[in-house]
Amino acid sequence: MFENQAHNLQRLSKQALHNLPAVVTKPNYQLDHARIGIVHIGAGAFHRAHQAVYIDDLLATHPDWAICGVSLHSTDVRDALRPQDGLYSLLLLGQQTQLRVIGSIRELLSARDESAAVLARLADPAVRLVTLTVTEKGYCLAGQDLDMAHPDIVHDLASPDTPRSAIGYIVAGLHQRRKLGHAPYTVLSCDNLADNGHRLRRAVLQYAQRIDEALATWIDAQVSFPCSMVDSITPATDDALRERVSAELGCTDAWPIQRETYTQWVIEDRFCNERPPFELAGATMSHDIAGYDRAKLRLLNGAHSTLAYLGSLMNLDTVAEAMSEPLLAGFVERLMREAIAPVITLPDGLQAPAYIDAILARFRNPAIRHRLAQIAWDGSQKLPVRLLSTIADALAANKPIASLCISIAAWMQFVRRQAHHGVALADPLHEILAGIGRACTGDTVNDVHAFLQLDTVFVAPLSRDTRFIHALQAAYAALADGSPAAVSRALAAAMNT
Repeated sequence: MFENQAHNLQRLSKQALHNLPAVVTKPNYQLDHARIGIVHIGAGAFHRAHQAVYIDDLLATHPDWAICGVSLHSTDVRDALRPQDGLYSLLLLGQQTQLRVIGSIRELLSARDESAAVLARLADPAVRLVTLTVTEKGYCLAGQDLDMAHPDIVHDLASPDTPRSAIGYIVAGLHQRRKLGHAPYTVLSCDNLADNGHRLRRAVLQYAQRIDEALATWIDAQVSFPCSMVDSITPATDDALRERVSAELGCTDAWPIQRETYTQWVIEDRFCNERPPFELAGATMSHDIAGYDRAKLRLLNGAHSTLAYLGSLMNLDTVAEAMSEPLLAGFVERLMREAIAPVITLPDGLQAPAYIDAILARFRNPAIRHRLAQIAWDGSQKLPVRLLSTIADALAANKPIASLCISIAAWMQFVRRQAHHGVALADPLHEILAGIGRACTGDTVNDVHAFLQLDTVFVAPLSRDTRFIHALQAAYAALADGSPAAVSRALAAAMNT
């Protein structure tokens, strides 16, 4: 249906901009005056909804920072957006939606069949910044080190002038710049990867050392790899979005995107070349990226996991639906304000009350359909950093942990319920967890003891701390059989303490 309708409409382009409805926000700069200063590797939906929007907000006054978007393996983004002069639409999802056209990506390349053009752009001295969103697997890591057995790395080490990996392209570009006498570019990871800048730097140096020791020494001395933290929910594009955008634009967009109105970008202010004035577009420049990561993991993600397990036990489907339940919403807010915030050290410039207010508003956003079942994935990996670390810090500070233990007990009850219903868990430990869940009988001491034997989840000394064990047993018992009624009773009791 959408394809048939699209045949009757003009395609989004520079020419079509003049005919867009007045309610659509358009670039406030001359597209032809923007000059490329950034190469971005991994021009997927998140980059186009996040970093490219920050740059779009700067180009009217700083036109030298437009983006060349590079896809390493696919031609899809290039083939969709090049006929549109690089333009695409962004639907901001909130109480009131807003549609805007983004123009900051002035060139689109696919390394699969345009490798020479990518390398030429990386060697261009006008490019002073290379950014990446390639997901964790795109870094070709094995633990903290570069995976020298990864097929792309094996290829690139054998043929460094025709790379396939992001690491290979970064080093090939720096090699050309050193040979030509150009200043290096800064390399900025924008992936949700802890300590991303340091891990990227280590991988680049390990790769460069295999190719050219002198080049590796130059990179070590001259190139900066700042850390960063990014945050914004970006639901996938579907035909419903395409149809909605087409109707509002009055023309077709081959690849519109959508995201929540909230966005955060925290960047370590450590660049070896010039940088855009990110702060003018709302980004935060900081030397404490780890502090922002910690706040996000414990306040945002810890609350998310709590909602996921308690909400699932209550047979709720989405975050917004869970936040419409007064008992659950009240418990999660109190958990953040009274149990989590007092035991974490926040970075300068981040105020807990305002940050929590923003999180709660995001959770309540009815335009974002964030399913609890998805957030519940990989609990054995997430809970140690999202909640158990907070519990350990609370115990060290002699702070109460009862409400935090309800979150952990909810995960246990969730595992138990899924196992008894024969529902597979999306978790690396799914077989072990299923066995524990099936063995659970409702006997508090035995059930909790079985879970505490998971030494990859519950590590010493926390797993042996009697204060934690007793609080967890009390929380597990309060949730009783894990039914919606039992969860409601447990939350009501917790709110009355």
